[in-house]
Amino acid sequence: MKIAGCAAVVSGGASGLGAATARALAERGATVTVLDLNRDAGEAVADEIGGLFVATDVTDGTAVSAALAKAAEAHGVARIAVSCAGIAPGAKTVDREGKPHDPDVFAKVMAVNLMGTFNLATQAAAGMVALEPEGEDGERGVIVNTASIAAYEGQIGQIGYAASKGAVAAMTLPMARDLHRQGIRVCAIAPGMFETPMVEGLPTEVRESLGAAVPFPPRLGKPSEFARLVLEIAENPMLNGTVMRLDGAIRLAPR
Repeated sequence: MKIAGCAAVVSGGASGLGAATARALAERGATVTVLDLNRDAGEAVADEIGGLFVATDVTDGTAVSAALAKAAEAHGVARIAVSCAGIAPGAKTVDREGKPHDPDVFAKVMAVNLMGTFNLATQAAAGMVALEPEGEDGERGVIVNTASIAAYEGQIGQIGYAASKGAVAAMTLPMARDLHRQGIRVCAIAPGMFETPMVEGLPTEVRESLGAAVPFPPRLGKPSEFARLVLEIAENPMLNGTVMRLDGAIRLAPR
């Protein structure tokens, strides 16, 4: 797919991986709508790239539908949809005091990370199916979801996060199969240790330790490197139905 001239939407686009992706798509010539709850940061990114910001709660399917309608009114129906919105609160199955994992915390992680991804992907796909196919392959659109290497090696205290990201990974292939006749591709990226707001809040020595644990390159990943893979997925028609680890060969230890 040629990115230039395409409309794109990025959830979680106000910061981290989402902001880097929004910038990269705009630099490649896409018109980008940033979806996020953080209005100040989201508007700043949108202004920077000449795009649109829509305050959106991705856990609410109706809100996502309305946001995509606003994006379509401004830029046309999106041919590229990228889900980067996510949260990662830590909690063990049973804490030190013998209390079980708070089900409300677990449900919130699943709502943002899984249902938020599902809502954007399905709502965006519904718009894409009505578009005219383009190129020699008759492509209508591409959906990129964000999983995590925690889907495969969830650490202590990550049962909610790992479960949500594992589900994102698991729905990638069947979603791609569902949409193949409409010329819509679906992939997911499973990043490892990256410089994101979740990590930036940690002490410097902890961040350095996390980066040093990566075999090569021995550092935290850059959001721009995640964004480069999004661009490659969008432009390479044979990338479909797969989850790609982007992790410098790290495999997470238990803690």
